Amino acid sequence: MYFIKPTDPYPITPAKAALLALLCLIWLGTGLVGHDPWKPDEAYSFGLIYSMLQNGDWLVPTLAGEPFMDKPPLFYWTAALFAKLFSPFLPLHDGARLASGFYSALTLLFVGITGRRLYGDNRGWAAAIILIGCLGMLVRAHQMITDLALLAGCAMMLYGFALSQERGMRAGIWIGTGMGIGFMSKGFISPILFVLIAACLPLLFKSWRNRHYYLSLGIALLFALPWLTIWPLLLYQHSPQLFSDWAWTHNIGKWVLYAKTGPDMDSFYYLKNLPWLAWPALPLAIWVVWKSRKRLAQRDDLQLPLVSFAVMFITLSLAADIEEVFALPMLIPITLLATASLSMLKRGAANALDWFGIMTFALFAILMWWGWAGLLLDNQAKITHWLKDFQPGFEPELHTTSFVIAIIATILWIVMVWRVGRSMRRATLNWASGVTLIWILAMTLWLPWLDSGKSYRNMVGALKQALPEHYQCIAGEHLGDGQLAMLHYFGNIIVRHDPKQHCDLRLIQGDKLSKPLLDETRWKKIWEGSRKGDKSEHYRMYRRVENP
Repeated sequence: MYFIKPTDPYPITPAKAALLALLCLIWLGTGLVGHDPWKPDEAYSFGLIYSMLQNGDWLVPTLAGEPFMDKPPLFYWTAALFAKLFSPFLPLHDGARLASGFYSALTLLFVGITGRRLYGDNRGWAAAIILIGCLGMLVRAHQMITDLALLAGCAMMLYGFALSQERGMRAGIWIGTGMGIGFMSKGFISPILFVLIAACLPLLFKSWRNRHYYLSLGIALLFALPWLTIWPLLLYQHSPQLFSDWAWTHNIGKWVLYAKTGPDMDSFYYLKNLPWLAWPALPLAIWVVWKSRKRLAQRDDLQLPLVSFAVMFITLSLAADIEEVFALPMLIPITLLATASLSMLKRGAANALDWFGIMTFALFAILMWWGWAGLLLDNQAKITHWLKDFQPGFEPELHTTSFVIAIIATILWIVMVWRVGRSMRRATLNWASGVTLIWILAMTLWLPWLDSGKSYRNMVGALKQALPEHYQCIAGEHLGDGQLAMLHYFGNIIVRHDPKQHCDLRLIQGDKLSKPLLDETRWKKIWEGSRKGDKSEHYRMYRRVENP
């Protein structure tokens, strides 16, 4: 890079590096095990993983016996391998969720080394700490979702771009590998981002028009080629219809249809939601861009994250599907820009962010301890009544191990925010430690309460007991992918998604007060139920009456 990196007045000693690594490991590991697959995203993701383990078909992802061609299977492969590897020690769903930790760790690693490459040797840890402090990462980084593999691929790709002006060969390897991982995780969005970023950098800034950069792009295409071709070719050889379903129906066709209809109000979704998803990195990123606005032509360390963010923001905002989780790749360039701000942040602003974070997380921690104690002691506080109404039927218990971990985490956080020395990095470190504390409390004290409302285990168990001993098949109506997956996993119940199937049993989801059958004379209700506290999902099982 041609921009001269400033000397860091607060070097990272080996002891500090070890503590920062420990904080990242705690943040990564907390919440990966100890709970069932949660609706909606984890439920259907694990259903694909479970089907892969059951039927041994690693080429075509299936959900409860039916092909599911929405995404390529790299994340499902990885999760299935983790589930199988750790099956002697962990339930399958917990083992599979370790794949999320693996890809999140890769993301932190490549964001860190990219920050170090762009801004100096001591900025790698700062970049990783800023990323784990982003609110949008907290829950999503610990879920079984393919977006985490895409995130890791994007982090690799940006690291390769950071190397591309000087080390064409190494840069091309990382760019191509990152693009390939992204493609095999979420489809065509990763190659699209690569093409647009690769084209915009030299188009907008002269410093990117050099031999090393163009060499890196050629090598990137070469290394991405196996990722982009092997699985699609194997899928086409196996079934041209499934290939068309994946490539056109679930990918290209959606983009074409969206291009015909044009953008709508959903296109402003990320503009409205990024302020909290990327907090507190986003204001820091805006600050450094504003302060350097007159020198952007010379600041090639800012050009890469700025162009990458602009490309991601515009492309994802104009995509056919828009959801909060799809914003995750944008957090990487925002984090890198925020890392660059540390040398420019005024002490007053840093102290204000620091105290805001300390007070915010102290208040949240107090509320979480108070609410948990109220549930356990069954006091008459309003918050206790609200929590009981939200999860009716939940019976709180004191779990000693979780309680001790929560106590230790709270004490360590208090000591940390009290003892951390003054520096421009203190605000981001204290924020990340506060986020980690709240996550630990949620995954220890509050995990049984959360699991009670997000798991299908008890509902499926009750349904399984009500099933007749002999039946031909079950036709499902108004059932989502996650529900089909959990019926398969918890009850070994295969429900056919097509309601027109001539089955002797019908499982129907609907409103509790509705009458789902027009002709009740030909069907007899044999079971009715729902998940604890869920007022929106109510299930009824019917059996065909042979001689009405």
